[in-house]
Amino acid sequence: MRSLLARLSALAILALPATAFAQAPITIVVNFVAGGPSDLMGRLLAPELSAALGTQVVIKNSAGAAGGIGAAEVARARSDGTTLLLSPIGAMAIQPHFRADLPYKPADFAPICQVADTPVVVMAAPGSPLRGLAEVISRAREANGGFNFGSTGPGSLPHIATVALARAAGVPMTHIPYRGNAEAVTALLRGDVSIFADQPGTLRANNLQAVALLAERRTPEFPNTATAREQGLDLVYSIWSGLFAPAGTPPEFLARAEAACERALRAPAVIEGFQRLATPIIFRNQRDFAAFWNAELEKFRGIVQAAGIRPGD
Repeated sequence: MRSLLARLSALAILALPATAFAQAPITIVVNFVAGGPSDLMGRLLAPELSAALGTQVVIKNSAGAAGGIGAAEVARARSDGTTLLLSPIGAMAIQPHFRADLPYKPADFAPICQVADTPVVVMAAPGSPLRGLAEVISRAREANGGFNFGSTGPGSLPHIATVALARAAGVPMTHIPYRGNAEAVTALLRGDVSIFADQPGTLRANNLQAVALLAERRTPEFPNTATAREQGLDLVYSIWSGLFAPAGTPPEFLARAEAACERALRAPAVIEGFQRLATPIIFRNQRDFAAFWNAELEKFRGIVQAAGIRPGD
């Protein structure tokens, strides 16, 4: 009954005339470069959010510092509903425990909705001899520090997950950070790095070779890719993404944006687009997303501190 009442309330909010919420155009800051998973998700959502909110919604890419530059930009923005952030996990749940000089804090944001949660795949270049974790571990041990892995920046989930892999396997690996997904893939194809851990859509879009799935179980999209657990390492990581506003944004706008988010994620074009990205849609409303986000902050506080992971690792 409570779920039904919440849904009816959300529909009622969206049914209000646009004049009830005098709204200028909205900029959604995506904190990674164009062409990556976050950018593509944002561009799928933007037209549906625009239709639901009755105003123009545009995407702006502000990349760098593993998503920190875009997050800081939104943290400093006016809390009037005209600037929002679409961010994956790293900038919002890992960076606060990772960088002492972070120019923002979790309290600078108001969560609106979660939009996705996707497993992490360890991938290699097409034709690479690295077809499983056994080959990765063997090559890393032989290289004795000369085995490079790429990431989307220090403190990103791809960074943390691969450091965890190296430590669980007891082998040295060298971290090479990049500004975003596209640069890391280019480095992988060029041979500058041997592996890269990221969302399945990256592997599919670039015809890369799957090495291991860092998930509880195999997925229908990659039925022939063994999990890390199946290959002897207990590693489970996923990359979630959500929509945030600057702290202090009026509750009326947050409620309207939450309802628009739920509506957008039910749109056929969005469902089809997320399927092409191999990105499962996961909707959480403001309340549930806030609780989930707080739990993730605590989880990664423990992971970063227990492992002693630093920006140079």
